[in-house]
This record gives sequence, structure tokens and C-alpha cells, in this order.
Amino acid sequence: WACELTKGSKIYEAYGKEQISERHRHRYEFNSDYRETLEKAGLQCTGVNPDTGLVEVVELPTHPWFVGVQYHPEYKSTVANPHPLFIAFVKAALNNKLKKN
Repeated sequence: WACELTKGSKIYEAYGKEQISERHRHRYEFNSDYRETLEKAGLQCTGVNPDTGLVEVVELPTHPWFVGVQYHPEYKSTVANPHPLFIAFVKAALNNKLKKN
């Protein structure tokens, strides 16, 4: 499914582009009834399906790497060609570890 990413977000930095296509996870959905409340509390909705309006990606900008996705990045990942989210996660973990040492 199509997903538009917010420029400047962690997810945008991971992909390096504004438009992506991923396999949506159908079992659960983000409840948009709570979107405004969650955003006021600091959660950012940084990936949205342009056709359905469904939130596909959320982030906490104050956390070194809090990115939640509503799709299956593992389906596009291999050892030789890891998914951009996995690369970004490992980089964030290493950067956070280096900051603490």
C-alpha cells in the first residue's frame, strides 16, 4: 500500500524519500479517534496512506528510536539487502550506545 512520509521524520530519514509502498498489516489498525490526543501527548503520525487516511507509521521524536509501523518490513528484507528500517534501527542503537560510553 502507498504511504506518504513526513519530511524530517526518522522514517523519512530511513527511506530517504517521501513516498513508499509496503505490505499493510491487516489484523490491527491505528484508531484515529485517538490521533489528536496522542499527537498532543507527543506521538507523531509520520506515515499515512494517502488513499485511506490510515496511519501507517508513528514516532516519538524525543526517543532515540521509537518508530512503529503498521506493515511488514521483514518481507522486503534479506541478509544481503536489509530493509531500510532495520538499518536505521541498528544505526540508532549504535549511536545511542556510543553516547552513553
